[in-house]
Amino acid sequence: MFNHVMIGSNDIERSKRFYDAVLKTLGAGEPIRNNASTGHVRLFYRHNGSTFCVSEPINGEAATFANGGTIGFKCNSPEHVKEFHDVALAHGGKSIEDPPGLREGGSLGAMYLAYVRDPDGNKLCAIYRAK
Repeated sequence: MFNHVMIGSNDIERSKRFYDAVLKTLGAGEPIRNNASTGHVRLFYRHNGSTFCVSEPINGEAATFANGGTIGFKCNSPEHVKEFHDVALAHGGKSIEDPPGLREGGSLGAMYLAYVRDPDGNKLCAIYRAK
């Protein structure tokens, strides 16, 4: 359904350090760095047919995070969820909500979740759906 997700950053090099480490846990490699003619920089992380982008705002205003927005990253196991979380914290992220662990999702089924905020405040979720 989705082709890509793009978020803004107020410090593209800080974001690169954070996302290089965090997205590596998911198997993504180095991003493609795009220097637009307008002077802003964008990073494109590609993996398994999807693209996650980090960009300096094109309009020159400060990047802000979406209130109520969350970007979920699919993990392969409960341990993978914990690794994502721990790597995020080690690279400037902040743990939010409950500690990483099992959540009963009612009709959605059981899920292992971890929530963090990246250095710009974007809310990320690492998720593994138990079978």
